[in-house]
Amino acid sequence: MPNLKDLKNRIESVKSTRKITKAMQMVAAAKLRRAQDAAEASRPYTERFNAVLAGLAASVGDSDAGPKLLVGSGSDQVHLLVVMTAERGLCGGFNSSIAKLARAKAEELVAAGKTVKILTVGKKGREQLKRDLADHFVGHVDLSEVKRIGYDNAADIATDVLGRFDAGEFDVATIFFNRFQSVISQIPTAQQIIPASFEAEEDADATLYDYEPSEEAILADLLPRGVATQIFAALLENGASEQGARMSAMDNATRNAGDMIDRLTIEFNRSRQAVITNELIEIISGAEAL
Repeated sequence: MPNLKDLKNRIESVKSTRKITKAMQMVAAAKLRRAQDAAEASRPYTERFNAVLAGLAASVGDSDAGPKLLVGSGSDQVHLLVVMTAERGLCGGFNSSIAKLARAKAEELVAAGKTVKILTVGKKGREQLKRDLADHFVGHVDLSEVKRIGYDNAADIATDVLGRFDAGEFDVATIFFNRFQSVISQIPTAQQIIPASFEAEEDADATLYDYEPSEEAILADLLPRGVATQIFAALLENGASEQGARMSAMDNATRNAGDMIDRLTIEFNRSRQAVITNELIEIISGAEAL
């Protein structure tokens, strides 16, 4: 049984840890509101932008004259996986859920005889994937010095990805991120961005439009912006998911620390009572011996 001094030191240590986790929880809660507002504000624009692109893509159809970003390279042999995670930890399973999804996709592609290349955004995902997939790494984007994600950060990543596509380094690009749903729920998501893929909407507008210039020319201009927009939206979703996951993880850590303090306090009181009882027994025994 630990002595009283050891128990007291351990209680003080856990109390200090609880103060840290409580402070981190409050900081994450403050950042979450701003990150959540940014992610939710981006959704209507992203959805409408994709709807416009979907309408243009439907007009072009499978025409060979369509932009390369839409029709693809004609092959799906080489896949680029853009894995977006956080620069910092202590956010529960946020980073590991993205890395797990990306690892499963990479293993599936390799088993199918495809070539896999990985571009990491955020060091935590890179750290988790490098053990098994380090040979597939082709680049890394460091956002550790970025205090607040902006469109410029997404545009830089998009420029890198588009440059690699134009150079013929890959055929299909997929981004991996967590879509924010709530503080306790973030959904690991894989989204293909090259060639552009659009989901059919049940309530899609059936109005016919005449475009000037041609649909192909408009798509050639909008599709690169669409890639940047999708990456920006993913970064915003990731930012909100990270803060939500960190807030939840620190809340759990704070509660666990409180429970541990209660258990250690009970053990300390019992040990102290045992020491006092033994001392009383020794005093009484000594008095009776006189």
